[in-house]
Amino acid sequence: MEATKDINRLKVVLAEKKRTNKWLAEQLGKDPATVSKWCTNTAQPGLETLLQISKVLEVDVKDLLNSSRAGEDVKLIKFL
Repeated sequence: MEATKDINRLKVVLAEKKRTNKWLAEQLGKDPATVSKWCTNTAQPGLETLLQISKVLEVDVKDLLNSSRAGEDVKLIKFL
Protein backbone atom coordinates (compact mmCIF):
# COMPACT_ATOMS: atom_id res chain seq x y z
CA MET A 1 0.00 0.00 0.00
CA GLU A 2 1.39 3.38 -0.99
CA ALA A 3 1.74 5.98 1.76
CA THR A 4 -0.20 9.18 1.21
CA LYS A 5 1.91 12.22 0.56
CA ASP A 6 1.46 15.45 2.44
CA ILE A 7 0.78 17.95 -0.31
CA ASN A 8 0.22 21.04 1.79
CA ARG A 9 1.94 22.42 4.88
CA LEU A 10 -1.14 24.18 6.23
CA LYS A 11 -1.03 22.54 9.66
CA VAL A 12 2.63 23.53 10.08
CA VAL A 13 2.07 27.13 8.96
CA LEU A 14 -0.94 27.51 11.27
CA ALA A 15 1.19 26.29 14.19
CA GLU A 16 3.99 28.69 13.25
CA LYS A 17 1.48 31.56 13.15
CA LYS A 18 -0.13 30.37 16.40
CA ARG A 19 -3.52 30.11 14.72
CA THR A 20 -6.14 27.37 14.80
CA ASN A 21 -8.15 25.55 12.16
CA LYS A 22 -11.28 27.15 13.59
CA TRP A 23 -9.80 30.65 13.24
CA LEU A 24 -8.85 30.00 9.62
CA ALA A 25 -12.30 28.60 8.86
CA GLU A 26 -13.88 31.78 10.26
CA GLN A 27 -11.56 34.01 8.23
CA LEU A 28 -12.37 32.16 5.01
CA GLY A 29 -16.07 31.56 5.67
CA LYS A 30 -15.52 27.79 5.41
CA ASP A 31 -16.73 24.89 7.50
CA PRO A 32 -14.17 23.95 10.20
CA ALA A 33 -14.40 20.31 9.06
CA THR A 34 -13.23 21.37 5.59
CA VAL A 35 -10.19 23.16 7.02
CA SER A 36 -9.48 20.13 9.18
CA LYS A 37 -9.39 17.94 6.07
CA TRP A 38 -6.91 20.34 4.46
CA CYS A 39 -4.71 20.23 7.57
CA THR A 40 -4.64 16.44 7.59
CA ASN A 41 -4.11 16.30 3.82
CA THR A 42 -7.32 14.28 3.44
CA ALA A 43 -8.49 16.92 0.96
CA GLN A 44 -6.81 19.87 -0.75
CA PRO A 45 -8.00 23.44 -1.17
CA GLY A 46 -8.38 24.79 -4.69
CA LEU A 47 -5.81 27.21 -6.06
CA GLU A 48 -8.02 30.25 -5.48
CA THR A 49 -8.63 29.18 -1.88
CA LEU A 50 -4.92 28.54 -1.43
CA LEU A 51 -4.27 32.13 -2.51
CA GLN A 52 -6.87 33.36 0.01
CA ILE A 53 -5.21 31.30 2.75
CA SER A 54 -1.81 32.79 1.94
CA LYS A 55 -3.25 36.31 2.22
CA VAL A 56 -5.03 35.59 5.51
CA LEU A 57 -1.91 33.99 7.02
CA GLU A 58 0.40 36.60 5.44
CA VAL A 59 2.71 34.02 3.87
CA ASP A 60 3.84 33.30 0.34
CA VAL A 61 1.66 30.64 -1.26
CA LYS A 62 4.83 28.54 -1.80
CA ASP A 63 5.16 28.28 1.99
CA LEU A 64 1.87 26.38 2.07
CA LEU A 65 3.02 23.65 -0.31
CA ASN A 66 5.46 20.78 -0.18
CA SER A 67 7.59 20.34 -3.26
CA SER A 68 6.41 17.57 -5.54
CA ARG A 69 10.03 16.60 -6.20
CA ALA A 70 12.75 16.29 -3.61
CA GLY A 71 15.12 19.23 -3.61
CA GLU A 72 13.06 21.37 -5.98
CA ASP A 73 11.16 24.52 -5.16
CA VAL A 74 7.45 24.67 -5.86
CA LYS A 75 6.78 27.08 -8.70
CA LEU A 76 3.35 28.61 -9.17
CA ILE A 77 2.23 30.83 -11.99
CA LYS A 78 -0.47 33.35 -11.24
CA PHE A 79 -2.85 33.77 -14.13
CA LEU A 80 -4.36 37.21 -14.55
